[in-house]
Amino acid sequence: MPSEDHGGCRLCGARDLASVVDLGASPPCESFLSAAALEAPEMTFPLHLRVCPECFLVQLPPLIDPAETFTEYAYFSSFSHSWLEHAERFTAGAVERLGLDGDSFVVEVASNDGYLLRNVVARGLRCLGIEPSVNVGEAAREAGVPTLTAFLDEDTGAAVRHEHGRADLVVANNVYAHIPDILGFTAGLRALVADDGWVSIEVQHLLSLIESTQYDTIYHEHFQYYTVATARRALATSGLTVVDVERLPTHGGSIRLWARPAAVAGAPSERMLETLAEEKAAGLHDLSGYAGFARRVEAVRLDLLEFLIQAKRRGERVVGYGAPGKGNTLLNHCGIRPDLLPYTVDRNPYKHGRYTPGTRIPILAPDRIAQDRPDYVLVLPWNLRAELSSQLGYLAGWGGRLVFPIPRLEIVTPEREVIGA
Repeated sequence: MPSEDHGGCRLCGARDLASVVDLGASPPCESFLSAAALEAPEMTFPLHLRVCPECFLVQLPPLIDPAETFTEYAYFSSFSHSWLEHAERFTAGAVERLGLDGDSFVVEVASNDGYLLRNVVARGLRCLGIEPSVNVGEAAREAGVPTLTAFLDEDTGAAVRHEHGRADLVVANNVYAHIPDILGFTAGLRALVADDGWVSIEVQHLLSLIESTQYDTIYHEHFQYYTVATARRALATSGLTVVDVERLPTHGGSIRLWARPAAVAGAPSERMLETLAEEKAAGLHDLSGYAGFARRVEAVRLDLLEFLIQAKRRGERVVGYGAPGKGNTLLNHCGIRPDLLPYTVDRNPYKHGRYTPGTRIPILAPDRIAQDRPDYVLVLPWNLRAELSSQLGYLAGWGGRLVFPIPRLEIVTPEREVIGA
């Protein structure tokens, strides 16, 4: 793993970051193209993952401006049934765990379209979403969720505290990886939370990413990738202490971090200590755990391309399901274009009639699959395997099969998947 100087670690400032995997160059993963844009050039940016040899934060250089990506955003959380159920379970659990009631105040950062806070509203708790994307924030307000259009930093956190009071619970689900200014964002979390309050953060676990070769979750919007150890270091920069960790199946393997202001934090839980020990055993608290990852990524790429090429030679048709950001990393890294994947479908109407960035694959409505009856459906949001296998069970009617590219290539019949889900 050669060391390279690319501006230094954004957490500790160390230089000479070590290479983990170089995925070439691709456009931002959520920059879906209109038909008119197909004749125009696209900007691409290097996608080279590195690890800090001092604090071991895994990171990408901040090559894109979050304001350009998130002001108008294509991702709406409410289009996933399993994600809505996950949010409902979290809300119910948090209310019970923390004893939240009608006097409590809950803030969610990167609250998207209100997918989670609508559960808080339904329970009669005071809440506020902080969401930078204008379009999805408006959808949240239409759903009855109070939402502030803003990026979180220390000033924003202080302004919310001044107007609304300190939060008993601050939720930050799948956003802590999306901000290049870790220190400013973390200071914003501390500004929001009460001195005896809680911060709950969900983020993909780097241990799962490495062990299951989930390299498609590497994209420009994800500026860093966390172990419990590196998340603990980051939160400590503003006086927040991680006291508990839950392991979650979401996004192929995530962690939910429970943190408190240091003065009231107390001792870490046993399951947090166990997770730290597992990370250390995997070599993620030094450089040893990252060796060989690039070779495993290349094997995933070659297996998928070989399948698509052989299917093409046999005259079989393969189409895609889903147009997630992670799918665009996979498609661009593999060089898959409409000759091998003529279209993909997505439940989000915002994406219909658009094209995937870089690879320019048309995105259609889901009913196109039933019309065309393809031989195979390549599932790009593989992390929703159980949910999508159930939705796509009708493929069995004509002998269609599902293809999951990660963590390894699997070709399955939908009816078997439904039985085993």
